[in-house]
Amino acid sequence: MAVDEYLLERISNILAHKKVKWSGKRMFGGFCYMVDDKMCFGNYQAGLMARVGPEAIEELAQRPGAEQMIHSGRPMKGFLWIEPTAYDLDADLEFWIGKCLDFSPTAKSTKKK
Repeated sequence: MAVDEYLLERISNILAHKKVKWSGKRMFGGFCYMVDDKMCFGNYQAGLMARVGPEAIEELAQRPGAEQMIHSGRPMKGFLWIEPTAYDLDADLEFWIGKCLDFSPTAKSTKKK
């Protein structure tokens, strides 16, 4: 699956504007943005993977174009998959990035091997 370079550019611009320090990592066949060494959001299967936390899933999954993220046949706890029409507008993409950044400080880090 190809990475959506235009989406990555849009996300990078939002993060620069918000002065968020991040690093990038290729995973799940896409590209993930890491904030404070934690997976935060990224490009996944021609859409946006959004780590919003388990408490927000039910409410945010009601928004058009958002659904529980499934990877390898299993739901990923605290993650949504957002279809491109749901973040076509810059304001919509900023909304999703904002939800992920709001959750990021409370997210648990994956233990390093």
